[in-house]
Parts: sequence; structure tokens; C-alpha cells
Amino acid sequence: MDLSDFEGAVLALAGGLRARGWRMAAAESCTGGLIAAACTAVAGSSDWFERGFVTYSNAAKTELLGVLPQLIDAHGAVSEEVALAMAGGALTHAPVQLAVAVTGIAGPGGAVPGKPVGTVWLAWGTATGLRAERLQLPGDRSAVRAATVQAALQRLLHAALAAPEAPPARR
Repeated sequence: MDLSDFEGAVLALAGGLRARGWRMAAAESCTGGLIAAACTAVAGSSDWFERGFVTYSNAAKTELLGVLPQLIDAHGAVSEEVALAMAGGALTHAPVQLAVAVTGIAGPGGAVPGKPVGTVWLAWGTATGLRAERLQLPGDRSAVRAATVQAALQRLLHAALAAPEAPPARR
């Protein structure tokens, strides 16, 4: 995976965020910081990219994003509920107007009944509303992670262009 593969999507996202005066954060599990890396691979990203949270472990999701352990126990780390809590935690713990979160099973191991390799939950949005989507992505670990980054950038761009005005970022 080459970060330059995402440059067009990142530049479009940057334009959308700059036009609104917004900043964003990423809360990542299965991508291990690749969304943040793709965003910061372009010059000037400090104008709109605030921070990334790499919360690979359940403890990190709880400690850094405030995801309740009971939520993880009840639904599993790879779930709509946890993805939404991660995105909400990023909005709460960073001075941003837009956040994205990803949690999934990139493989080759880790599959459980009902959650095969390639299962990814993506959540994104603003303080006025979050959305989540389950993706079932084909391919090996690298392909699943790359497709997750691409999907996250697309959802962020749509949110930056179409979302109603978000409240000011927390300072």
C-alpha cells in the first residue's frame, strides 16, 4: 500500500474541511494509523488534521476514547456500537468538528462467527450526528486496510461537504 494512492481523496477532503474552517480526528483500530498517515502525507495537513488515536487494544479504546468496557463486552470490539462510541470519543477528546472511527478484522486471523475476515465497522460524523456502516471487504490484510482507508476518506469528504454546520470545536 502506497500512501500516494490516497492523495486525490485526501486533497479533496482537505479542500472541504478548509472551506468550512473545520478540523478532523481519526480513531483507528484495524488500520493502525493509516488514515492519519494518509492525511498527514500531504503538505499543509496541519491546517485541518488535528490528531489520530490508534486504539488497537480494547484498553486503549477505553482509556483514550472513553469507550465503555461493558459496550465492548456486550457487542465485541468489531461492532456498530463500538465504532460509534469511538467516533464520539474522538469528537469529545479532540478540538474538532469531524471525526472518523474504524474497527475491524483485517486478517488473516481474528475471525469469529458472524464476523469473518474483512468485516469492518466505520463510523463518522459531527457532534450533531454520527453514522455507521458495516463493510465486508475482500482480499488480504493489506487490501482490507487500504479499502478501509479509502472508504473512510470518502465518508469524511461527503460529511465535510454535506453535513449541516457543526458546533464549534471543544477547546
